[in-house]
Amino acid sequence: MKIKLQYIACFLTGMLSLASCQYDNYSPPSSKFSGAIMYKDDSINVSYNNVNFQLWQSGFGKLTPINVSVDQNGSFSALLFNGDYKLVFPSGQGPFESLINSKTNSDTIPVHIQGNTNLDIQVLPYYIILNPQFSVSDSTVTATCKVEKIINDSTAQDIQNIVLYLSKTFFDDGRTSISTAAVNGGNIADMNNISLSARIPVMIPTQHYIFARIGLQINHVEDMIFSPVVKINY
Repeated sequence: MKIKLQYIACFLTGMLSLASCQYDNYSPPSSKFSGAIMYKDDSINVSYNNVNFQLWQSGFGKLTPINVSVDQNGSFSALLFNGDYKLVFPSGQGPFESLINSKTNSDTIPVHIQGNTNLDIQVLPYYIILNPQFSVSDSTVTATCKVEKIINDSTAQDIQNIVLYLSKTFFDDGRTSISTAAVNGGNIADMNNISLSARIPVMIPTQHYIFARIGLQINHVEDMIFSPVVKINY
């Protein structure tokens, strides 16, 4: 009986080792899915890691989404297994509305992954920031821009404020800024002529450059839309 139990124990140990080896040898996802969130030919700039979309794939047990974060310049990248996915933006994500897809007649986008795959996702932003310009004089950065309202139907929203952000690093928004200037949406007299100025504070250690961009906050929308980040030497 003792010999029989030892045999069973050895058999079970061998099976567990085999299963472990099979698990360890399971190939990770290797197909790169990349692209950008776009409005026409321009990417939608946002706060880094604040906006994400979900990829759903059925047929693999419990149905759970793969969350893909959008970089501050609107680009994204993820490693996936080959197959068919459904791409959706969760409710409230992004300073934009999703467009209706012609294949699904909804805001769900079908995505087929077979090797490295690139896809730019078109959306409809509430506003866009046009012609952002930056200059520096006497340790003060001045930014100018135009703003165009894109959504004008019943889902349109007003501007809450427009903010100039200055940061020591390339990651530039309200979490990392060291100096800001803002104008309330109700105080904007001319959307074609917006100007903001913020003073560069003393930085330790000293650096003779700073990163800047303009952000626009929309009423009842969590995520801001931004101009691209620029590096300013002074």
